[in-house]
Amino acid sequence: MSNYQQARAARQLLERIQSHVIDARLEALKELAKLSADPTFAAEFINMEGIGTLARLVESGTHFGEMLAFTLTAFLELMDHGIVSWDLISLSFIKQIASYVNQPMVDVSILQRSLAILESMVLNSHSLYHRVAQEITVGQLIGHLQVTVGYLRFSFFQHVIRGNRPIKAEMAHQLYVLQVLTFNLLEERMMTKMDPNDQAQRDIIFELRRIAFDGENDPTGTEKRKAMYTKDYKMLGFTNHVNPAMDFTQTPPGMLALDNMLYLAKVHQDTYIRIVLENSSREDKHECPFGRCAIELTRMLCEILQVGELPNEGCNDYHPMFFTHDRAWEEFFCVCIQLLNKTWKEMRATAEDFNKVMQVVREQITRALAMKPASLDQLKNKLRGLSYSEILRLRQSERMSQDDFQSPPIIELRERIQPEILELIKQQRLNRLCEGSCFRKLGNRRRQEKFWFCRLSLNHKVLHYGDLEESPQGEVGLPKLFALKQNKEVLELAFSVLYDPDETLNFVAPNKYEVS
Repeated sequence: MSNYQQARAARQLLERIQSHVIDARLEALKELAKLSADPTFAAEFINMEGIGTLARLVESGTHFGEMLAFTLTAFLELMDHGIVSWDLISLSFIKQIASYVNQPMVDVSILQRSLAILESMVLNSHSLYHRVAQEITVGQLIGHLQVTVGYLRFSFFQHVIRGNRPIKAEMAHQLYVLQVLTFNLLEERMMTKMDPNDQAQRDIIFELRRIAFDGENDPTGTEKRKAMYTKDYKMLGFTNHVNPAMDFTQTPPGMLALDNMLYLAKVHQDTYIRIVLENSSREDKHECPFGRCAIELTRMLCEILQVGELPNEGCNDYHPMFFTHDRAWEEFFCVCIQLLNKTWKEMRATAEDFNKVMQVVREQITRALAMKPASLDQLKNKLRGLSYSEILRLRQSERMSQDDFQSPPIIELRERIQPEILELIKQQRLNRLCEGSCFRKLGNRRRQEKFWFCRLSLNHKVLHYGDLEESPQGEVGLPKLFALKQNKEVLELAFSVLYDPDETLNFVAPNKYEVS
């Protein structure tokens, strides 16, 4: 289009925008939003005082929805050409734009355009910086950031992950920065101590107890109720049974741990109840303390994901799965607390092993995250393959693959002493066989328990065995293992020695180590 045609188009659009016909004005603003990117058209429209017309439409505060969105788009496009100074923007215009940002519920398109206009003001005018700072509240910006982050996570999942497009370095860095900023929104709760005197906060703990034990009908007596609560809080795994609020006074993880626990209890109620009741009903000192574990796990996850730290320039270490769920942090915690409970059982841990379990769980989580699972379901699959036994195997393999273990002197030394070590193991096992052990005699369960003794002769050629009237006190082969309650355990520990085609000696080993 020639300059004349551009000027004519600009004049016609301005007339339609100034008209009182709403539909004509809306269509004109849509067209203006498209044409404003053209420098020649923009110059003609600005020369006709077009920017002033758009500014007055915004200042009136009577336009909403599409009408306002297209007005803001056209205004920003025109100003970006640098023909008009931002210093000429009126205070009433700034206040109106700020009001859109400060509204708790505002259309996303209007919010994005308003933030872009305010950003341009701050970047292009020193004087406007102070005016904008006076109008915008930090609290509202944080609230909008949470909403926008959720929207961006969803968009990322839809258009990047599912699209199978290669992620370039710059995009990866931006996603990493977005991830860091998202997690940093947790910092305030992470560094907030619980106030033991705050009834609203204490009610959250009461809710955790109610969901776990359905204790809505409390005893009428105050002392009975206090005693019952103390017992329940112990079953919930809190360190302070009398006043569990004290467990949340350490920062980190502060109130963030309680938030995670409540999310698990409400959103994944069956899982929460199963974990609590499964451990609180055990009497073998192997119960996994849910409360203490949840608090320490939250602290650990904050460390792993570096909550509260600033982004590193040039880093692109982002995790795709955190962009696939609106409550990715909470869901991540729920997956990890189930992992912790599973690992605790696999290690047959007691309270004294708490730190050891947490070290293993940290290793399981960091190894799984290093595989960059694309979703939380993929994370679960990765963690299922990282059982406690697999972690031990990986540790051993990595130690053996280290340069020191593969150096020629180490290999030579290992080959030289290996026969001696194997002979020593052989002699230890033979000595153990010569000492002998007492075993339960398998038979009818209704009969009185009988025992028999077996040992290897000193010349290692003959097995001596015979019946016993009762089990000798302190016999090596008789720990608690004779209290085997499940047939499956008996089958796993049973073995036989065939010394005659028609006869065998049948044993039930004390444990799997004795079998090996």
